[in-house]
Amino acid sequence: MNWPDKRLCDLLKIDHPIVQAPMAGATSPDMAIAAANAGALGSLGCALQAADQVVADASAARAGTNRTLNYNFFVHRSPVDDPAKTAAAKAVLKPWYDMFGLGEPAEPRETHRTFDQAMCDVLLDQRPNVVSFHFGLPNAKLVQQIKDKECKILTSATSAAEAVWLEQNGADAIISQGYEAGGHNGWFLPRNGADLAGTMALVPRIVDAVNVPVIAAGGIADGRGIAAALMLGAAGVQIGTAFLATPECQSHDVHKSAVIAATGDDTMHTAAFSGRAARTITNPYAREMAKVIDWPDFPLLNAATAPIRAATAKDGSGAGFALWAGQAVGLARAETTSEVIERLVAETKALLYR
Repeated sequence: MNWPDKRLCDLLKIDHPIVQAPMAGATSPDMAIAAANAGALGSLGCALQAADQVVADASAARAGTNRTLNYNFFVHRSPVDDPAKTAAAKAVLKPWYDMFGLGEPAEPRETHRTFDQAMCDVLLDQRPNVVSFHFGLPNAKLVQQIKDKECKILTSATSAAEAVWLEQNGADAIISQGYEAGGHNGWFLPRNGADLAGTMALVPRIVDAVNVPVIAAGGIADGRGIAAALMLGAAGVQIGTAFLATPECQSHDVHKSAVIAATGDDTMHTAAFSGRAARTITNPYAREMAKVIDWPDFPLLNAATAPIRAATAKDGSGAGFALWAGQAVGLARAETTSEVIERLVAETKALLYR
């Protein structure tokens, strides 16, 4: 297909300006391979992985495709342990532990660290073409090491100010992440109490603020969303929720079933799983915890909620499972990854060239 804006395709050496979102815990080498071989940017969510798993997934993905692959990492601030917050969190989680016979609530602790020199060395040994970050950028030294290897850097912005900062500090393309997006929103600069912006309002503001290609993300799951994003000035889109029900997705079946059953009117932001706001399909746990406003720092809470998530996956209810999904979840279908890409391209082409 002859896309009207080729900047992202040329930058990333892909056929279609579509990024399969690097959803930590959900993506797999098979998903990245299928997306890449279908002409999109295949992505691996490496943020929750130890170095050996990053290497294993990178090796598996490279064995299945010679197309461009993206490796994604978190660059969150290192958490600060607060005994008062820990005690309060354990108290509010105790009834859920009791409900499933899980004993005393686990201690909040750091289960995965921010991207650092050690992980950068591991990454660069894989000879990546593209790396993406969430919650900002790593320090300038690491950014330069990545750029010295001619690796392109993508990263998320939730405001024009963040986009400008990211461009000034080394980003080759900006992911304009709207409020509608599933999972953790990527804000990292102070917001002074302001809400996150929706995709339709955010994309043109970021397009006007930076010179690098802009990738729209949030609430996009079909050709209509892609066409709209391109009309707003985006050079491409990043899509995650549409891939959550694919066989290549490694999320639990409880999650996949919830995605297929969801309408799109049933998602909410919650910090009750990880300590940082993320969009999930509503369930009893998320609704009950909406009243709690002060959790241990991200990602410490993950360790304390993990037993609840595991128990409610095992019993099939998903009542306390992190059902990450964006507001476009009502458009998700039970398709393969390659079928999703093919459908997105066909739908967009029909709208752009009718």
